[in-house]
Amino acid sequence: MLRITSYVLFLFLIVGLVFGSGDQPSQAAIPQQEVAEKVADDAEAAATDDEQHGVKSATDKHKVGSIEGKTSGGLVGNIITLLMLVLLQAVLGLDNLLYISLESKRAPEDKQRMVRIWGIGLAIFLRIALLFVLVNLISYFQDPWFETPPSWVNWFDGHFNLHSIIVLLGGVFILYTAVKEVWHMIRLEHDDHAEEKPKSVGWVVFWIVLMNVVFSFDSILSAMALTDTLWVMALAIVIGGVLMIVLADTVANFLKKNRMYEVLGLFILLIVGIMLLSEGGHLAHLKFLGNEVVAMSKATFYFVIGVLVVIEIIQSRYQKKLLASKSAH
Repeated sequence: MLRITSYVLFLFLIVGLVFGSGDQPSQAAIPQQEVAEKVADDAEAAATDDEQHGVKSATDKHKVGSIEGKTSGGLVGNIITLLMLVLLQAVLGLDNLLYISLESKRAPEDKQRMVRIWGIGLAIFLRIALLFVLVNLISYFQDPWFETPPSWVNWFDGHFNLHSIIVLLGGVFILYTAVKEVWHMIRLEHDDHAEEKPKSVGWVVFWIVLMNVVFSFDSILSAMALTDTLWVMALAIVIGGVLMIVLADTVANFLKKNRMYEVLGLFILLIVGIMLLSEGGHLAHLKFLGNEVVAMSKATFYFVIGVLVVIEIIQSRYQKKLLASKSAH
């Protein structure tokens, strides 16, 4: 109970930092919308420049997804970019990996590994499809769908597009999942929860695939900012997915053998939900009482994870010493 209480207090601190940290986003991480707008504007700027110099439009050379991309320095340049993108997939995929490991536990125990493989495998194809969609229809994802009524402006204001809606809904679902599991722990319903009927394989795979697509937006947009070479981005997605399949089993087995770290995982998942809500709010230019929502940077996210891990290690060792001293007496 002490461990959960400390996590809750730390969580409130993080929420305060995210939603009350000024009007400008952190420079540690480029907001996804700015990356997407930069990628979309490159082609338009190139075409305008060519028209002014009387050169035939070179939009095709600068269009996102063309074979002659920003980093088209031959095979060596493409390989270097591929390695960078794979590393980027690994760094940005940590939160997704944790969710997959926890969500797969809802399936029957003998089907959990299959669920992770099928979920990530199908998500790879959907990520590639999403890549093609973003390459050709990125402006459609960024164009506002609706705005808040003028009468709400004084206390709530926003301009929602498809991208922001998807990220916000993903954040809400992640928060709901984590809070529900933490509530079970607080009410000490471990036995009832263990005997709860497992979810169907198809249902668990569906949610893994769906949330995988939500998590993939930031990595795909970051990849589009690094290169225009479509096959490099697609191959990076495949390699990142294969690595995720391998690591998902490792993370799931670790949580299974060390149940006390499941609490840590759930609170990290809570922070993931807060991060998605902050990103979605920033994409939608949300303002509460005149205060703009600022996207949580990845640097802040990993710093928070590091602090939570340190708290868990210190409390675990302290409890072991207490138990040892009690048994000695």
